[in-house]
Amino acid sequence: MTEANPTPTPTTTPEHPWPVRTVARKIADWINRLGDVWVEGQVTQISNRPGTGTAFITLRDPAADVSMTVTCATGLLRDQPLRDGTRVVVHARPAFFIGRGTLSLRADEIRAVGIGELLARIERLRKLLAAEGIFDPRRKRRPPFLPHTVGLVTGRASAAEKDVLTNARARWPDVRFRVENVAVQGALAVPQIIDALSSLDRDPNVQVIVIARGGGSVEDLLPFSDETLLREVARCRTPVVSAIGHEQDTPLLDHVADVRASTPTDAGKRVVPDIVEEAARVRQLRDRARRALHGWVDRERRLLDALRSRPVLRDPLSPLEQRSAQVTALVERSRRSVRGLLATETANLNHTGARLTTLGPAATLARGYAVVQRVDDDGTPLVLRSVAQAPDGAHLRVRVSDGAVHATVTGASGGNGAETGA
Repeated sequence: MTEANPTPTPTTTPEHPWPVRTVARKIADWINRLGDVWVEGQVTQISNRPGTGTAFITLRDPAADVSMTVTCATGLLRDQPLRDGTRVVVHARPAFFIGRGTLSLRADEIRAVGIGELLARIERLRKLLAAEGIFDPRRKRRPPFLPHTVGLVTGRASAAEKDVLTNARARWPDVRFRVENVAVQGALAVPQIIDALSSLDRDPNVQVIVIARGGGSVEDLLPFSDETLLREVARCRTPVVSAIGHEQDTPLLDHVADVRASTPTDAGKRVVPDIVEEAARVRQLRDRARRALHGWVDRERRLLDALRSRPVLRDPLSPLEQRSAQVTALVERSRRSVRGLLATETANLNHTGARLTTLGPAATLARGYAVVQRVDDDGTPLVLRSVAQAPDGAHLRVRVSDGAVHATVTGASGGNGAETGA
């Protein structure tokens, strides 16, 4: 394809406007300069009327809502049978029809994209999305155990819709569905599926979305490997379940979705639990809880029996009585010990008192002894221990056992006594 260098566009004014024919002719001149091009797209509509020499094809870009009309000789369609949804590569020259003001492609060669080429493109897209991390298992979300509402995107009155609804309701009769019927193959499949997916994703009651379709050829399943659809599924906030075709069918949607179901029937089993299995699980848990509770009660009962069999709990008063008897005996022993100690100390005290009495001055005086004291003029008594302490004329006080007598010293003599005068 060659592109001509642009030339300056003459200036127009309200006073000197271009007629429509001039604008159309200039547009046609620019388009004719484009030359021949190879264009790839998807066939969405074919008009090949018998008896005419020209056939019309609508060619659509699957990744965008853009389409163009292609005209060709009817012989091309006889040599190359086409149907809606077929991917083709067209060699054509853009043409602008001045009379109608329309743009179309005039094709002289049409090639259907083969299965090998389609698979190669899908593989290249798979590697691209994998490198971006869209297939990463860490970004996948687990659907809820029992969703409030299940969104279902599928063909109208299709076997896939029936399989999903029948199997889901057989497992959980009260499950609620919001079904969006769309085209599941052909040119309209991708935009309709994207619109339905966006609508379900905005619904707060929809907690899981199932995209289901029955089996088909590689061309039939191409919409589910479309890059636009795959990126829309990756941006979806609600968990998405892919249920496309049979076990051997693996469109790229299976890698992007949060859960891959091998078939629509499998999807019906994955989105809701089995009420029979859950009831059995509840019964098992109740039995386990009952057994655990009985076991715990039995263990505690045995523990109580063991505690009750201990002497201290079997007859709690006996240890108290034994301790009371021991305390009483200890008190009695203490009392006897104190009384014995008091008796001993009392006897010692009496003995000591008797000794003191025997050795005291009163006992000595009673045996005939006397205590002689000299009384000075100031009245201070002085016990005499020597005759030298009793000069003549000294006044003496003689104390005997029953009283005292007074005497005056008239003389003294050594030996056993002193001579005094009363």
